[in-house]
Amino acid sequence: MTRAPTRIDFGGGWTDVPPYSDEMGGFVCNLAIARYATVTVTRGGTAPDREEYFGDRSIADAAARRFRVTDASIQAQSDFPVGAGLGGSSAVGVAAVAALAAFCGEKMTPTAMAELSREIEISDLGIAGGRQDHYAAAYGGALGLRFSAGKTDVRIIPLSTNVRAELERRCIIVYTGQSRISTDTITAVLDAYRNRDADVVSALQNMRELAERMADTLAAGNVDALAELVGEQWTHQRALHPAIPTPRIDDIIARAYDVGALGAKALGASGGGCVLLIARADRVDQVRDSVRGLGEILPFRIAMDGVERCE
Repeated sequence: MTRAPTRIDFGGGWTDVPPYSDEMGGFVCNLAIARYATVTVTRGGTAPDREEYFGDRSIADAAARRFRVTDASIQAQSDFPVGAGLGGSSAVGVAAVAALAAFCGEKMTPTAMAELSREIEISDLGIAGGRQDHYAAAYGGALGLRFSAGKTDVRIIPLSTNVRAELERRCIIVYTGQSRISTDTITAVLDAYRNRDADVVSALQNMRELAERMADTLAAGNVDALAELVGEQWTHQRALHPAIPTPRIDDIIARAYDVGALGAKALGASGGGCVLLIARADRVDQVRDSVRGLGEILPFRIAMDGVERCE
């Protein structure tokens, strides 16, 4: 049995997706959270149990085919909402790869697991997306990820005990209840980039640069500055495509700012899913209370470890 964490993407999402990442270079700052995908591989049986994340296509089944495993049962479970913008499908993929590698007696590095998980999503299942979610699931902790053609450089950002406590206290994740599948939106944004839409190209560049600053700010333990950069990130992210913001997301963010949020953005490709709010240190309760009627608040702790064996 293995489990892999999901993540909060503070900034730079979208810049990890080819062709942008290959041509312009991407950068993402994210944080793994202890909301897990858990995969169990049991010897015996004729086919993996199907965990449906994308219609009739199963990530666990696809991973089993990659490892040529036909004599095992595979079960996948999660403690997060599906389609919530937390990188859940990638957590399932990384957990499945790790579980099957252990089942087959293979040793894999976190980078190898992340890359194989992404290859399964892209090539085997046809799911558009980038690399950041797979790396968060494989490595855990706070990461600064630099993407270029054929290469990902991983910067592990150290977090003191005090900074971890502040992030867990002041970062509020709100699930809108509106599950979304991000493929169509991602495809539309990438098409706009390929056509060199000036607004999209500019937004992606700004998002990448902000994410680079976030990594340094997080390393310095400055949560206030991080929050302000997250808010600036959202202004560019929402400009990528009309489907990214929704009335509920806008309402959650507006109410949070009214009572003391310093930064806010939708997570993942958005158009639904979860919203991240970062409250001022002395306004956490007020920010929580302001959005309670607009979605489910998802408690979390930081996952300092990536994919791991568990009982």
